Amino acid sequence: MQRSLLTIVILAGLSGSAWAETITTTVNGMVCAFCATGIEKTFRKQPEVATVKVDLPKKRVMITTKPGQTLSDAKIKEVVTYSGYTMGKIIRQK
Repeated sequence: MQRSLLTIVILAGLSGSAWAETITTTVNGMVCAFCATGIEKTFRKQPEVATVKVDLPKKRVMITTKPGQTLSDAKIKEVVTYSGYTMGKIIRQK
């Protein structure tokens, strides 16, 4: 019984580390569809990224990473800055 319980706990811990992460950030200066498309394409080029969704009216970018991977805050800032914009705060959800 204890062995079964221990196995379940270990497997649950391992599977939790393989979850995808959703990262949301605001992008200051993103004012048109062309801007949104540029940000989206730049994030899609990152190997850790599974999906990108841009909400132009709210100036938000929602990034979903591939399972078990993440993007650092520095990398997100680098991508946004490289695209010619500045960013607000970053919110992470698992």
